[in-house]
Amino acid sequence: MSVVVLTEHAQGAFKKKSLEAVQYAAHIANAMGTTVTAVALGNVGNGEMESLGAYGAKKVLHVADSRLDSLDSKAYTKVMLTAAQNEGAKVIVCLHDTTGKAVAPRLAARLKAGMVAGAVAYPDFTNGFTIKKNVFSGKAFAFVSITSDIKVITLMPNTFAVVKGEGSATLESLSVSFDGNDFAVTVKQVNKASGSVPLSEAELVVSGGRGLKGPENWHILEDLATLLGAATACSRPVADSHWRPHNEHVGQTGGTIRPNLYIAAGISGAIQHLAGVNGSKTIVVINKDPEAPFFKAADYGVLGDVFEVLPRLTEAVKKFKAAH
Repeated sequence: MSVVVLTEHAQGAFKKKSLEAVQYAAHIANAMGTTVTAVALGNVGNGEMESLGAYGAKKVLHVADSRLDSLDSKAYTKVMLTAAQNEGAKVIVCLHDTTGKAVAPRLAARLKAGMVAGAVAYPDFTNGFTIKKNVFSGKAFAFVSITSDIKVITLMPNTFAVVKGEGSATLESLSVSFDGNDFAVTVKQVNKASGSVPLSEAELVVSGGRGLKGPENWHILEDLATLLGAATACSRPVADSHWRPHNEHVGQTGGTIRPNLYIAAGISGAIQHLAGVNGSKTIVVINKDPEAPFFKAADYGVLGDVFEVLPRLTEAVKKFKAAH
């Protein structure tokens, strides 16, 4: 009766958000008096899979089919269905990202399971099984009780800090009988986003909007991001104007992020943008318009011109680092 969790890796290395999902599943398993079984797909090394034990996985089921290196929701669902049935799983955890959003609903339908998408807290077992999640683009919370025998949860990434413990997971091969209809997606080309810090996993993000006036001025934002070890992001108008690549666009129609620190420079803070960033632990807004909506959502606001504030902030960080 394991808690089964779907993991994701990039080039054989598990993503930070997958380690978080395993850790989350381990918390649920401990409360239920059972163990965690992680599911790994595609080409990933034995050592990497065994390391999931340090985050709470007792066992890893591996399906070594190279076709699973790229997301195909039908094939992924079949793998997870097989794993859940083999393990007698009562709780299944996925991430609330592109993969989880594609797989979890299919899986819930097949298993006749109740589902909560975008959990932001551990389940409350006080009176059944209740999950806290964001609603209304993060403006409020809902507490949803799942009463079905089998439960499916997608976890909002960057909800919990990842803490590495000790231990090593045992490995088992999982046999899945695929047919010609299971793989409906053909990957013809993969364009990888550049940057040292993946935006979806970044704990620090520096973001810019139309207040930067053009792509030629982006270096002042990048200087600060590099110094902080942060990822860079942007608002939708910036991406639509091709100042920045679309993979950096955060908001209702872009990516959803939950960093520890989000610095927004020259972004007015329309509701569509807030929907993608209001899960951030701390929001700092830099804008010269005192009526900018973003100030209402900010933990700290700087009323000033980004072309003056950003360079001064960068210099301040340099001095701080030199002194420490």
